[in-house]
Amino acid sequence: MIAFSSVHKQYGRQVLFSGASFQIDPGDKIGLVGPNGAGKSTIFRLIEGTEHADKGSVERPKRLTLGIFRQDVGDWTGKTVLEQVIEGAGEVGLLATELAELEPKLSDPDAADFNAVLERYGDVQERFAMLGGYDLDARAAQVLAGLGLNQEQIAGDIGALSGGWKMRVALAQVLLMNPDVMLLDEPTNHLDIESILWLEDFLRDTKSTVVMTCHDRDVMNRVVKRIIEIDSGQLRTYTGDYDFYEKQRGEANVRQAAEYKAQQAMLAKEERFIERFKGQPSKSSAVQSRARMLEKIERVDAPKKVVEQRFTFPEVARSGDEVIEARDLVKAYGAKRVHEGLDLSVRRGERWAVMGENGSGKSTLISMLAGVLAPDSGGVKIGASVDMAHFAQQHADNLTGRGSVMQELETRFPMAGQGVLRQLAGAFSFRGDDVDKRVSVLSGGEKTRLALAILLFGKPNLLLLDEPTNHLDLGTKNALLKALESYQGTIVFVSHDRSFLRALATKVLELRPGDPLVYPGSYIEYVESTGREAPGMRAIDGTAKA
Repeated sequence: MIAFSSVHKQYGRQVLFSGASFQIDPGDKIGLVGPNGAGKSTIFRLIEGTEHADKGSVERPKRLTLGIFRQDVGDWTGKTVLEQVIEGAGEVGLLATELAELEPKLSDPDAADFNAVLERYGDVQERFAMLGGYDLDARAAQVLAGLGLNQEQIAGDIGALSGGWKMRVALAQVLLMNPDVMLLDEPTNHLDIESILWLEDFLRDTKSTVVMTCHDRDVMNRVVKRIIEIDSGQLRTYTGDYDFYEKQRGEANVRQAAEYKAQQAMLAKEERFIERFKGQPSKSSAVQSRARMLEKIERVDAPKKVVEQRFTFPEVARSGDEVIEARDLVKAYGAKRVHEGLDLSVRRGERWAVMGENGSGKSTLISMLAGVLAPDSGGVKIGASVDMAHFAQQHADNLTGRGSVMQELETRFPMAGQGVLRQLAGAFSFRGDDVDKRVSVLSGGEKTRLALAILLFGKPNLLLLDEPTNHLDLGTKNALLKALESYQGTIVFVSHDRSFLRALATKVLELRPGDPLVYPGSYIEYVESTGREAPGMRAIDGTAKA
């Protein structure tokens, strides 16, 4: 379907691809992996045709339909969400718009162009029906509901939605298109866990070819069947899911290290022989033979030094045993009562995962516990010797300083040494020249990383975290998770990342209409108890466990 043949691409001195070749076949489910800046987005643009290879070729069928989801949306307004999704759904959406424009013209049979309009209407109607257009509204509503939008949002003005919700609408457009190939750039970034689970099912079942980047390990394991790794200009293909790729890559690195070590030993031995006997006529033939052999031998590349991101919490002060006591919390937004009589007791060292369907009040609860949002009634009591740190996405958005990343850290932690702060920055993927980037020009993901670094270095013994892994790559997620696993304080958090939930949660609070449910065990035990990975989802095996 799509073939890359000996593709070379570079920007200035940076070589992204050198002799890259691979093929994408119909129905493939492919995950693109590689460090930031490796060229994943360039692969998308080469497939799309908005960029071209410097050398080599990218071949694709002329009538190939592409659905492309990127991390940006237009300034949409003036249409309902449903109208916007249908309008952006490719050919079938365009046909729907044209039918709506032609229908009023059919009411005037005396018009000079009536016969032409009638003929065009028939052609458009036939194609529209063939593409499933007459159930388009129903399919669009189903996709939007799967991605977490309610009926009021679907029927409302898209201009009233936040950027994150508009991203869901943009994703819905691609899914509704049913294209030959979907190119998906981090499709889970703005989704809650229920929507992610729905998307997994959709992508597994679709007949479209899927090429995606994704920082959610579970999604990669459950959707993709092939991994294409971009590393220092080379593309390597692994058949299997993400876990298999990591295992195979690790084994390949071990083999390469062994081969490199053995070859270096052999080369050193031969070079010693040449150096020792190069001045002896009786050995000249042997010396020349070995020298020619060394010139022809294919050198094994030195194994790359893997820099593991690591962050260790400073030792935190011990809090009292009773960390949070929330009693009879009530919170409403207009006529919608989000919390009504919520009680929660959090003790030292516990790690609570707050779960619930979209709109159940997870972020509202975290904000009330943090004291940044007042309940309508009831109260929150913070225990003795508690030093609280609260992370929400707006904290990242509010980082607008004019200085560099390093200057921001130095300003906030003037007593910390340069080495310590560079280690902190490195643990959150700011390495080398990255620490000199101005805070004001950082991307959303970079600001999230910086905000977390600042938050976690302040020695809090209570962390209130609302979706801390949004926009984080897998390496940074792993570093954060390892740090939190060894953290001695107390955590209450919201997350849509199941690997994060499995590793961290020792208790689960499920928010639901009526009385919230408290699961006194881990997230793993919660899943085993309910038979489902998130509130509101069907059981994994079709029935909830007793």
